[in-house]
Amino acid sequence: MIIFRYLSKQILQIMLAVTLMLLVVALTSRFIQYLGEAVAGDFSSDVLFFLILYRLPDFLMVIMPLALFLGILLAYGRMYAEHEMIILLSSGYSEIKLLFTTLGCTTFAMLLVAALSLVLAPWGIRNIEQIKQDQELLTEIDLMVPGQFQIFADGDRVTYVERTTNGDGNGRSLQNVFVALSGAESATGEVFPRILLADSARAEIDELTGARFMRLENVVQYDGAPGQASFNIGQFDSQALLLPEPVNYEPILEQESLRTAELLASADSAHVAELQWRLSMVLLIPVITLIAVPLSRVNPRQGQYSKLVSAALLYATYFILLQFAKEQVAIGALPVGLGIWWVHILFMIIGWSIFRFPAIGNAFALGTNK
Repeated sequence: MIIFRYLSKQILQIMLAVTLMLLVVALTSRFIQYLGEAVAGDFSSDVLFFLILYRLPDFLMVIMPLALFLGILLAYGRMYAEHEMIILLSSGYSEIKLLFTTLGCTTFAMLLVAALSLVLAPWGIRNIEQIKQDQELLTEIDLMVPGQFQIFADGDRVTYVERTTNGDGNGRSLQNVFVALSGAESATGEVFPRILLADSARAEIDELTGARFMRLENVVQYDGAPGQASFNIGQFDSQALLLPEPVNYEPILEQESLRTAELLASADSAHVAELQWRLSMVLLIPVITLIAVPLSRVNPRQGQYSKLVSAALLYATYFILLQFAKEQVAIGALPVGLGIWWVHILFMIIGWSIFRFPAIGNAFALGTNK
């Protein structure tokens, strides 16, 4: 029990550190992407936190197996380099016992990945899809960011607001509004640029037709082409701009958002591929443990990091093959019975070969430190 606690502590400490580091990188990258989309007016900045929160289980599901793999390699590599593992094995603790002890240490990680893969990640993606669907119903008023020039209507309209306020029962209100229309049309059919300056603006929906408008108050209108002297200037108490109709949002991650129970009841190849992928994330834990334990053997002269790059490439190959097999099952190129499982079997054989024949594992070393 003492050895089990010691090994568990060594592995989980490194696993936690690697997980946090990779998670910060992944979340920062995704946050920058979402922030750019919010600035561009694709969705409201108010939902940024929830988009990141609901993405968290999906990121953890992918990061944790890699963090565990590196945790075993680094923890056991250090113990080999500092002769701790040599002493442990010399005292009668066999390598097969070490393997089973490590599998016991990784049980917590396997249960957590199972919860993430089968329950939490699909739940998060469903919420993200719902948020994106709700964003499609928002008007230009809801998506405006103060102090930013934003493009709408496929580039035909540029809008700028100085500040926004929460209206008294009438929704969000924009203050000091600038609107540039590239293709306004006069009564005679002439097309010309139009610039509108308004003290305020708010959203308005026609009760009969359901059409959405931007209602501008105290408007000054300039019509005319830049560089020409002929300009028409008008002033209006109010003016309405027709806004685009909301579109029917098509889910992008349909299979990923389905509950696991729904996938179990479906015979569709894409749904079967998604179910096998979720189960594969759980099966990945014992397989990479089988590979990492013998691969962590290092000669003290080589150093504890001598196999790290080669091991990372082996893991990357494993993960890419899983993704490839999933795609092939989804399109029907691979039979459902074979599915993704052949990738796990292949790497179980590789792991067992490295365990039984140390020379294979030594071939992964990049060189020596001395």
